[in-house]
Amino acid sequence: MPEHKELSDQLFLELKKRTIQAKDLSYSPYSKFKVGCCILADTNNDTGNGNTVWFVGANVENASYGACICAERSAIIQAVMNGYKKFKAIGVSTISTEISSPCGICRQFIYEFSNGKDIPIYLFNDDGSKFIKVCLFELLPLGFGPSDLDVQV
Repeated sequence: MPEHKELSDQLFLELKKRTIQAKDLSYSPYSKFKVGCCILADTNNDTGNGNTVWFVGANVENASYGACICAERSAIIQAVMNGYKKFKAIGVSTISTEISSPCGICRQFIYEFSNGKDIPIYLFNDDGSKFIKVCLFELLPLGFGPSDLDVQV
């Protein structure tokens, strides 16, 4: 089994469960490709309370395909709207029996809120029987973000 040393076993299993369940929230009548995402917020940096806070998202399609929202962005938007902009870990799961990776737009969206941190991203297949851990900088090396514009977020 690949390692998940950034998270305790309990947090990893909870991330996995919530990520896989998030697919059930998908609205995907066109592609039928359900994607779920779960974010473990870094509450020590944002609120100082140290509580475990989770945000889930799912892909939401539209007849105008360009207006679709990916699960990763859906979850990040939930987190940001609730005041959390730093993340400890992200999980992504699709209906595929194999592992799928976030699209380029989602990689950039995650980078926006990485604050220079190489966030672990756990990619699960449909039932969680397969997973890999990658880090943001593997998915988006040399990313462009707020610091490139001399902006503090």
